[in-house]
Amino acid sequence: MNKENVKKLIEQGKTALGIEFGSTRIKGVLIDYNGNVLATGGHEWENSLVDGVWTYDLKDVDAGLRSCYTVLRKEVEAKYEITPTVFGAIGISAMMHGYIALDQEDKQLARFQTWRNTNTSEAADKLTELFQFNIPLRWSAAHLYQRMLDKEEHVKNVASVFTLAAYMHYKLTGQKVIGIGDAAGMFPIDSDALDYDESMVQKFDALAAEHGYPLKLREVFPKVLTAGDDAGCLTQTGAALLDESGSLQPGIPLCPPEGDAGTGMTATNSVAPRTGNLSAGTSTFAMVVLEKQLSKVYREIDMVTTPSGFPCAMSHANNGTSDLNAWVGLFQEFSQLMGLDTDMGTLFEKLYTHSLSGDPDCGGLLPYGYYSGENITFINEGRPLFVRTPDSPFNLANFMRANLYTSLGAVKLGMDILLKDEGVPLDRIMGHGGLFKTPKVMQRYLAAAVNTPVTVLETASEGGAWGIALLAAYLADGKKDGKLEEYLEQRIFADLTGEALAPDPKEVEGFGIFTKHYVAGLEAEKAAISCVDW
Repeated sequence: MNKENVKKLIEQGKTALGIEFGSTRIKGVLIDYNGNVLATGGHEWENSLVDGVWTYDLKDVDAGLRSCYTVLRKEVEAKYEITPTVFGAIGISAMMHGYIALDQEDKQLARFQTWRNTNTSEAADKLTELFQFNIPLRWSAAHLYQRMLDKEEHVKNVASVFTLAAYMHYKLTGQKVIGIGDAAGMFPIDSDALDYDESMVQKFDALAAEHGYPLKLREVFPKVLTAGDDAGCLTQTGAALLDESGSLQPGIPLCPPEGDAGTGMTATNSVAPRTGNLSAGTSTFAMVVLEKQLSKVYREIDMVTTPSGFPCAMSHANNGTSDLNAWVGLFQEFSQLMGLDTDMGTLFEKLYTHSLSGDPDCGGLLPYGYYSGENITFINEGRPLFVRTPDSPFNLANFMRANLYTSLGAVKLGMDILLKDEGVPLDRIMGHGGLFKTPKVMQRYLAAAVNTPVTVLETASEGGAWGIALLAAYLADGKKDGKLEEYLEQRIFADLTGEALAPDPKEVEGFGIFTKHYVAGLEAEKAAISCVDW
């Protein structure tokens, strides 16, 4: 599409803007209604460990939103010589789960707790037993109930509980709503009713009353919407918050806010049954859309939904690439020490590609990138750890391969439950996220981990920001094409290309050996947590 055509689309507002709050980067993507990326913006940030709680200051959330949009706006101005004043629709996405509590005046009552916190084990266990449904540690319901169990003073004043995406959507629109995929990280969903499970809602309300809290979950949690639903419009206040230049006009429709799982499914066309995707980043999670519910409750598996409400099994690991990125940062420091001007992108590509020459089982090297607790392995704290035997072939290729394998280590344990124990049918799995940017490296390793062909599309590195932009485009112009899965299949992904890689039997065997080491070595990780406390 030439410059003048794009300029005309932007001028007419026939575009969709998606902004996603990732763990280390806020990213914005502007697309046309066919999914073509017109401009991007970004803002780097990082969570903090404050008094034992992983958190972000909400002032940093606002500032990051403005910074991301400003970068995107300036790119539009530079490329197309026009300042955007209107979009067809906007979508907001963010890390799922967590706890943002506000009072009646919308004042923050307690520190924002992110998905990374594992300080809710008592609440999660009790709710799982009560509901006979797995409630992960990071879900909003677990956070709220734990605050009740701990008798925290602020709970009596709670009027609203949000995920980060729902909170930012509320600030932009004034609407207390949430996409069903993100809602599934707050409380169990009834996929037939497309809403919170009513029987469990009643049990939770009764539980709250037993503890002396009269709050009602449906009043406190945002209203559930599905893809394509009206989720409100940008207010004057919201426009001023988003665009510091004052150019953006109010009244722009917003799609339901979604979590990064839902945007990952959308960005990989994995929203129909028998499809799956793996999103690799600070946290790593695999999603498989189900034809039917699992045979029993697994504490290692989260039951969530697609943005349309299909039931979906998630193998979610809290720890993904943080330790891997730290090691690459160390190599950059060494390069600088040696007088080499090497950028991070080149380092990642060189190191990842070199890992392919390593042993299929990583030569017995065993890292754990546990910055925080890991629910799949039932470990509530983290200590990054690297272990090897004296005779392990300790070379750079094995070292990098082991660190890449371990970023999938916990997720593989959950996928083994789904694919081996439950026999869940899976026609395709898509790789998604920046970890797949280096061609055919993580794609091969994921194929070996799940013993299933893996496809990585050209858009894989655009990530969830592109996914939420697609959901915004679906609201603005896509519903005429049918259901979300039909819109994606027929309009967005029809011409997108991506090579499927079949698993290499030797690498499947090697990853299996690595996994045995990974499971056996968890005792060493537990010992490190016990001993390393300074």
